[in-house]
Amino acid sequence: MLPWKTYEAMSDAALKQPEAFWLDVARRVTWEQFPATACRTRTDGWHDWFPGARLNTCQNAVDRHVAEGRGEQAALIWHSCATKERQVVTYRELLGRVARFAGGLRSLGVEKGDRVLITMPTMIETAIAMLACARLGAVHVVVFAGYAGSELARRIDDVTPKVIIIASCSFQGQTLIPSELALNAALTEATHKPQACVILQREACPAQLMPMRDHDFHMLEHSAPVSPVTVKSEDPLYILHTSGTTGPAKGIVRDNGGHAVALALSMELIYGCKPGETFFSTSDLGWVVGHSYGVYAPLISGCTSVIVEGNASTSAIQALCRDHAVTCLFTTPTHMRLIRQDNRNPSGAILPELGRVFVAGEYAEPTLLDWVRSYFQRPVVNHWWQTETGWSITAHFFGLPGGEPAALLNNIGRPAPGFFPVIMPSISDEYCGELVLSLPLPPGCLAGIWKNGASHIPAPYLDDTGQYYRTFDTGMIRDDRAVCLLGRSDDVIKVAGRRISGVQIEGIISAHPAVYACAVVSISDKLRGQRPLAYVVVEPGVQRIPSSQEIIRQVHQALGRWVGLKEVRFVSSLPTTTSGKIKRKCLAGFQAVSA
Repeated sequence: MLPWKTYEAMSDAALKQPEAFWLDVARRVTWEQFPATACRTRTDGWHDWFPGARLNTCQNAVDRHVAEGRGEQAALIWHSCATKERQVVTYRELLGRVARFAGGLRSLGVEKGDRVLITMPTMIETAIAMLACARLGAVHVVVFAGYAGSELARRIDDVTPKVIIIASCSFQGQTLIPSELALNAALTEATHKPQACVILQREACPAQLMPMRDHDFHMLEHSAPVSPVTVKSEDPLYILHTSGTTGPAKGIVRDNGGHAVALALSMELIYGCKPGETFFSTSDLGWVVGHSYGVYAPLISGCTSVIVEGNASTSAIQALCRDHAVTCLFTTPTHMRLIRQDNRNPSGAILPELGRVFVAGEYAEPTLLDWVRSYFQRPVVNHWWQTETGWSITAHFFGLPGGEPAALLNNIGRPAPGFFPVIMPSISDEYCGELVLSLPLPPGCLAGIWKNGASHIPAPYLDDTGQYYRTFDTGMIRDDRAVCLLGRSDDVIKVAGRRISGVQIEGIISAHPAVYACAVVSISDKLRGQRPLAYVVVEPGVQRIPSSQEIIRQVHQALGRWVGLKEVRFVSSLPTTTSGKIKRKCLAGFQAVSA
């Protein structure tokens, strides 16, 4: 039960009495030794949350729920979009499998503080491997299963894992991708050599195990079970490499205590999801959303988590929501656009248990959010966070009894407790600029960056004063505390001395009923310095395709001719990362198609 009635009361408590605020929130977690202090500054200038307190994250996610009578409740529900398999694992079954697999890892020499690299698609066994590492106090490093050998080798050398865990194959759509070639190429290229590899044999393509190196995943599950190893709150739980949108990929270190406390709070406060309810994240477990809301947050909170392998279709998402009484759906704007594309004249999805839908990861235009609301007949909101923060910087708070103001629902919301954003304008007195966060960041955020075998202060994210964390996103903050996101710092376009965000222009173009998706980038202009260029994907099957001049006129009417949009290129698709974000830097080479 949340102690606050309004957003203002919660936010003010976190600002004015942070020590009391976070020690009270920490009671949502089971501790071996309860924290005496909420936050402490480290010698390197960064911050530890609940220093000196002791706990085990796996025990909080699994064991305690069995002890409290949830043993027969489903913990994880898995669906494969490639093989059409489904699997349900109860909390009691999950406890047995995790404890035994942890025993198997210990037999291979894995102990507290060791790194274990996991490169597997989204499966029950992926979550088991993560939880088994947490049970031992080892540090898991989950790497997206689609990486080639050279990318895998770089991560192996960065974190020097004692053991690598891999599935015998993964899928790209319906195409089977054997994993042996990538693994062998990575181990040949990498300087560091692990002590052992663990292979999860899949029926679709079993691998040939290499003697003395490889061990069968399910055979290790027959090992003697081990009990949770108590660790310090500030000890690392996992390392997750960023996507590289702000430079070279960095290994983000997440702690145990702060992470557990923040995620436990977020499930009720932000998502309004209570113990026993079902949470469905469509994210791959290799990404931060999969870590936070595919595995840890739902399980720490005693919920049931639905996870999927591959890109779930509209029918699969709806079937899973219906069959498993999903309360909260967390997906991407890309998935929502696919649902809209597959339902030209929707009568609406009949999902009586679904309470609300959340999207994140990329820009969601208001017209898309409005369509999805009409389709599901439920609240649909966007929220803002990053791999580095691990949970929402800004959000909508469905756990508070007052409800969310309707005027905020098309934005990314207001700051979550402990996040205090500030605008750093590039021009004095400008109303918008880069969004930075006052230090210390709240619990659950990055505890450091992994380098040379240890966690270090995240210097690349600090401003020149060392007092703020740079998000590298631009935006503005309204008087009602709502944050409006305008795009990445390098997406801002400076037209004849005036600044405009590509996201602002994208929102206007996306409002056209014939536009399926769009992206706006900056190009050089001899007269104005820079001007915007729009790439547009048209809705499939539309009867009338808009002209370039029609799109340009729509933007000029909304923003003014000073924006300088002169060119619209119609393309069949936009380049995206494996997590669905548009790769704007790759658009220069994209050729227009006949419209």
